[in-house]
Amino acid sequence: MDRAYCEVDVFTAEPYRGNPVAVVLDGEGLSTEEMQRFANWTNLSETTFLLPPTDPAADYLVRIFTTSEELPFAGHPTLGSCHAWLTHGGAPASADRIVQQCGVGLVTIRHDTDDRLAFAAPPLLRSGPLDPATLAEATTALGIAADDVVDSAWIDNGPGWLGVLLASADDVLALSPTSTDLKIGVIGAHPTDEPNAYEVRAFFPANGVVVEDPVTGSLNASAAQWLIGNGRFTPPYVATQGTALGRAGMVHLSTDDEGQVWVAGDTVTCVTGTVTL
Repeated sequence: MDRAYCEVDVFTAEPYRGNPVAVVLDGEGLSTEEMQRFANWTNLSETTFLLPPTDPAADYLVRIFTTSEELPFAGHPTLGSCHAWLTHGGAPASADRIVQQCGVGLVTIRHDTDDRLAFAAPPLLRSGPLDPATLAEATTALGIAADDVVDSAWIDNGPGWLGVLLASADDVLALSPTSTDLKIGVIGAHPTDEPNAYEVRAFFPANGVVVEDPVTGSLNASAAQWLIGNGRFTPPYVATQGTALGRAGMVHLSTDDEGQVWVAGDTVTCVTGTVTL
């Protein structure tokens, strides 16, 4: 059957400069195998399927797939899916928030500054320092020395990220990683006179090679929880990502009075139509 479909560019107001997500607006009746097959075919970092929620507190349910596996949570698919749901007539139960149901549970989304969508960073599933062997594997994969690492930690909120803080954005942009089974997020500070505070890069394994994600909401969320939590970063701030890939992603990080980290970004529809599934 024909199903409404769109592709949304996330963390950019300028089309084709952020990270796209494919969204099937009606996933009812599709099996997990059928969803995974289509996600593999789109060949985007993530493809999502919107469904009626099973939790009465949620406005919609989303299932998130990479080309090879289903994820319990991912950041840019959360914002892109919410954008698509609203654009195609979705009406949240509450006037001031949208509630998404996904593998990690309920994720709150709100309209932030300049009407950007922002999601509340979910709790970390794994945190704390890296063991020496894992840190050594990460530095070897990144092609850096242990002394180049300012700080490191597990920052897994679903996809499996570990975080590595380097001294500068230039150090981050100079990386040319080799093969690894780890999902590594790397962060470094821009000079203080630049409007954007930090540069972020995200590396993960796919089919035996290392792939770089253009702009990564889940990583920016968990990195903020880690680095704001230990006092290294002060919110609000803007992180740039995708520079090494010719993208211009901008991720807006802030906290509220309760200390909740919010991750905001612009979203723009680039493709709309139907798919036969």
